[in-house]
Amino acid sequence: MHMNRWARAAVGAGLLAAGLPCVDAAAQAPDRAARLRKETDNLALQKLAPFKVFDNLYYVGVGYVGAWLVTTNDGLILIDTLEGVYTDHALEGIRKLGFDPSNLKYVILTHYHLDHTAGAARIQELTGARLAMGAADWDALARVPNPRNERLPRPDVAVKDGDAITVGSTTVRLQVMGGHTPGTLGVDFTVYDGGKPYRAFMFGGAAPGPGRQAAEQFVASVNRIEQMQDAVQARIVTHAWMDPEFWERVDRLAGRKPGDPHPFVAPDVFRAWVAELKTTAATRLGEAKAKEAGPASRP
Repeated sequence: MHMNRWARAAVGAGLLAAGLPCVDAAAQAPDRAARLRKETDNLALQKLAPFKVFDNLYYVGVGYVGAWLVTTNDGLILIDTLEGVYTDHALEGIRKLGFDPSNLKYVILTHYHLDHTAGAARIQELTGARLAMGAADWDALARVPNPRNERLPRPDVAVKDGDAITVGSTTVRLQVMGGHTPGTLGVDFTVYDGGKPYRAFMFGGAAPGPGRQAAEQFVASVNRIEQMQDAVQARIVTHAWMDPEFWERVDRLAGRKPGDPHPFVAPDVFRAWVAELKTTAATRLGEAKAKEAGPASRP
């Protein structure tokens, strides 16, 4: 029987030299995603080794929230920056992978929530990388509750819908897709597996925020994603727990043999996820409308 490769590195804080998390018993698999989501202050569990997913895409996040490194022929692009005690984790991961953080050209912040942005100030200071976030979310970041007194980055590139970031021969297309936050970004780019290109997409906020306006924005954003779904082959997530099979995909990637399909190239998974988003969007909009209408109008 094939043994899943994962959790001892995470639970015991050991790191696999190959850069992929590993497990010593298949029985650990059912609860690992739940533990990674819930035990956010468990440093030994959360501080995973960075690992390669595609030729030009690496995971440098922790167990409960992601950060992704895109490599190009003229520098590096980082997507999201973690928070709190993990603010140096992405930089450490970049170094462990053999890259130099001083080569970071851009940091894309998918939305203003601190678990994605709180590491940005340090990266901005150390590397001089440009920080790109939706224009509305730069305004929101200045007002966000900050119970840990995280150091916030200086406002930088205010992304408008349809903007693109180009580093060398790599172009990342950005779409403002509000709902989770007003300026949430969709990140559309090409990944490669053995040189073969695939279209990848990351939705920076795959759950609507509170209120009717956020729900309406979310519905519109999901409708836009639905229009592109047949052209997307790989879903990239901001939180691993948003993909129930994320760590199983990592397992399969670790044990992949020549000729095996890439576990993150899954167009059917992307389409199924879009269908789930549409259900969530419709439900949340209905709930928001009912709340506005008040109990008198309910049957």
